Amino acid sequence: MPFEPGNKLSKGRPKGGMNRSSEQAKLAVARIANQGLDAFREDIDKIRKENPIEAAKLYLRLLEYIVPKKSAIELKGEIKQQIQQVTVNVIKKDFNGITDTN
Repeated sequence: MPFEPGNKLSKGRPKGGMNRSSEQAKLAVARIANQGLDAFREDIDKIRKENPIEAAKLYLRLLEYIVPKKSAIELKGEIKQQIQQVTVNVIKKDFNGITDTN
């Protein structure tokens, strides 16, 4: 057996390196995705012309993969604040459009 413990002939594949078949599969998927991206702008424009609301929804869903979402932050504690003054303006309108302020 050529690869016994302590073998000095080869260091083997580097850590994180892919084997040839995995690398070829990854390249094939990248090529297909690249072809899809070329037509993607045209597809979005067609959707926008037919249904602008759906295009906006699609755009927002895609943004989730580009811009990370912020996580919710819970604040604990009490806010104590006194109200100093409240001002109320009452405006009366009659049927002739004349306004009267008190």
